[in-house]
Amino acid sequence: MTKFQLKRVIRFAVTPVLLFTLAVFLTIIPSTFAKQIQTNSPDRFHIPTNKPAATTPQPLLEQGEALYQAGRFTEAVNVLQQAVRAYQREGNNLAQAAALTNLSLVYQQLGSWKEVYATIDSSLNLLGWDEINQKLNVNNPKYEWLEILAQTLNIQGELQLSQGQTDASVKTSQEAEQIWKKLSDKTGITRSRINQAQALRVAGFYRRSRDILQELSEQLKAQPDSLAKVTALRSLGNVLQQLGELEKSQEILQQSLEIAQRLQLPLEISLTEFSLGNTTRSLSNIKGAIAHYENAAKIAPNPLTKVQALINQLSLLVENERITEAKLLIPRIQAQMPNLPTNQAGIYARINFAQTLATIGNKKDIADILATSVNQAKIISDERAQSYALGSLGEVYEQNQQLQEAKDLTQQALFMAQKIDASDIAYRLEWQLGRLLKAQGNIPAAISAYDTAVTTLQSLRSDLVGVNRDVQFNFRDRIEPIYRQSVELILQEKGQGKPDLDKARQRMEALQVAELDNFFREACLSNQFVVLDNVVDRDNPNTAIFYPIILDNNLEIIIKLPNQPLMHKTSKVNRQEVEQAITKMRETIVQPDAHLQFQTVSQQLYNWLIKPIETDLKNSKVNTLVFIPDGLLRNIPMSALYDGKEYLVKNYSVAVSPGLQLFTPKPLGQERLNALAGGLSEPPKNENFAPLPNVKVELKLIQESGISTTTLLDENFRSTTLGKTINAQAFRVVHLATHGQFSSKAKDTFILAADGRINVSELDSLLKSREQKRTEPVELLVLSACETAAGDNRAALGLAGVALRAGARSTLASLWQIGDNSTALFIDEFYRQLMTGKTTAEALRVAQLKLLEAPEYNRPMYWAPYVLVGNWL
Repeated sequence: MTKFQLKRVIRFAVTPVLLFTLAVFLTIIPSTFAKQIQTNSPDRFHIPTNKPAATTPQPLLEQGEALYQAGRFTEAVNVLQQAVRAYQREGNNLAQAAALTNLSLVYQQLGSWKEVYATIDSSLNLLGWDEINQKLNVNNPKYEWLEILAQTLNIQGELQLSQGQTDASVKTSQEAEQIWKKLSDKTGITRSRINQAQALRVAGFYRRSRDILQELSEQLKAQPDSLAKVTALRSLGNVLQQLGELEKSQEILQQSLEIAQRLQLPLEISLTEFSLGNTTRSLSNIKGAIAHYENAAKIAPNPLTKVQALINQLSLLVENERITEAKLLIPRIQAQMPNLPTNQAGIYARINFAQTLATIGNKKDIADILATSVNQAKIISDERAQSYALGSLGEVYEQNQQLQEAKDLTQQALFMAQKIDASDIAYRLEWQLGRLLKAQGNIPAAISAYDTAVTTLQSLRSDLVGVNRDVQFNFRDRIEPIYRQSVELILQEKGQGKPDLDKARQRMEALQVAELDNFFREACLSNQFVVLDNVVDRDNPNTAIFYPIILDNNLEIIIKLPNQPLMHKTSKVNRQEVEQAITKMRETIVQPDAHLQFQTVSQQLYNWLIKPIETDLKNSKVNTLVFIPDGLLRNIPMSALYDGKEYLVKNYSVAVSPGLQLFTPKPLGQERLNALAGGLSEPPKNENFAPLPNVKVELKLIQESGISTTTLLDENFRSTTLGKTINAQAFRVVHLATHGQFSSKAKDTFILAADGRINVSELDSLLKSREQKRTEPVELLVLSACETAAGDNRAALGLAGVALRAGARSTLASLWQIGDNSTALFIDEFYRQLMTGKTTAEALRVAQLKLLEAPEYNRPMYWAPYVLVGNWL
């Protein structure tokens, strides 16, 4: 391995949030000793009534188990070896097999992997288990024989999992489950299913893992307190945490802890405190998380659990810049390092420690820890841990500007990850390789590496999105940059046909899909989309499509004009300046006394986004602009961009789109419109929202515009009634005049009904239930009294999520709360324009202009919040 050289002192930018998750990720449920055989009666097993002599196997087994639980593993080996020999002399194969299985557990704790597999194989051979064909070669086995075999397979599955062999672990645990089912042993079935869920979780199949554990949790409710119940609840709590269901995770973990405390199980208490620390941390309760970690370390009966808890506490302190406290904790962890087992969990603990030290520790020490981790992974033949450790070491060399050494390590790690199909590790290594190639000036090879990383990411869609955004795959730090850095490289390429604008645009569209996947926690969008270019070129030659892309050093704009190739413009402005301007525009647009400030910042954004293409727009005679907004640009209404004299809405109809449409855009006014209009003038008493007295007026105005309307008002506007009504006929418009909120979190994106909140997933279900009976989607969904969540700069993602999940061709919604009177005026004009046959975007523009031209409503705070998402025709 390349010698690590410190060329200069550097600041490391390793994301500390990732570290504590890996510890959760690799906390394997503890193995317990296999059931001991009491006698070798040829017909049946029973517990002897007389106390056996001290030299017989049974007391030796009990002594071995006590030593194992106390962590005195070397002594436990000697005692259990005596028991194995004693049973061998007696010719008791079954008891000998159980003793060997337990001996393998002790060897595991010592890191003696050759002996681990030798003893477990010997045990299975004695039991007549055919490892290759996964079947038992014993005729009419007794109950006790099957019981010991199932226990041994359970333990083998756990051993395989601790070595990172997740597929083998799942298969072995499934075989054990089938045997427990034959024995009608509920506890055994539970343990096997927990093992399967754990293996699926470690492999990244979080939702499959959760499904198993939730079913188990329900089954265990009525059962008395037990170790299995503690473990099942903790496992479920861990998976819920990784899925982002934090309050539920905390509740379930607290139940697990209370049972473990009643049963006085120190290891279980420690492991559950550890899990509670992680969930509490994700809930941003720093004080509570530290308390849980301290409790976990204090009560932990073994070094691994103690170190994992201390490392998580360390990373939390570092993350919150409590460096003095963090440095006091380091010696405590270092003192425990030599005691860590040489298994996957022990290796990951070392890697986590090294990565946490990256910002505050000695760089050579960090490299030494990682090099040791690589060697230990080699010793136990754990290619997954080896790949991860090599990649982490490569990242250290990258940060130290030793690019060639970093590249060599990264390629070794990547080869290993690809060999074992560890895509969740591979995509990060491909990204790392891309960064290194870019730093070495090899742009074509760097682009190729980024392309591979994106392809790997997309293959992982359904697994990645199952993970809590604040934890394992931190989307903003570990996924989004890959897309953006990739686009930046593509746009830098020189030569014939370069840069490839279509590829850059498609990559940004893929990022938007990934963002929405992350929002919903599932790969919810199909890949069968309608490409907008064809719609513009063939059917709507008056529309231009804008793709603004916010990169670190530039604001890039790709434009599609009718029947012209893609165009590309660059504004030399960095990400920070762009995002500050967007934030300032969003803040000042709703402040009555900040009108001049608003116009200044709005004009700045206009100059960056529109001015470079102004002449081309006029020459192409377009009248509609469709924006595919990137990042924070979703938070502002493009219609309010200001050129110094007038707003964009004066000259153009404006719509936004997720880029790729689920439905082919088509005109709305070809057939007679009918609408389902729901509204809530008085919010439920438990909600802190103001009344909306003009809702009744608003719904009446829709009816008076000539649209056939079915109305659900106040008490009639309930989620149950909405579901039934929407299925009663094929409504082309669904108009909901009620408070609502868009958030970057799906669970906090909702509308209010008389019976409470309808969140985005429930709204999706209500509207999608209609599709099971109707072939045509809702043409237009209107949400007239919504707002983006305060303090959430990615809240408008919720609007995009609602628009796509609702399955409507178009969604018209407000980004902030406006006056009740102006809303009624706007809605009246909007529907009147629709009824004259205007496009949805043009009807929106005319309605906005009506407010703009009214003296009392001419400021953008009144007319600009309305955003049309999707079909603009």
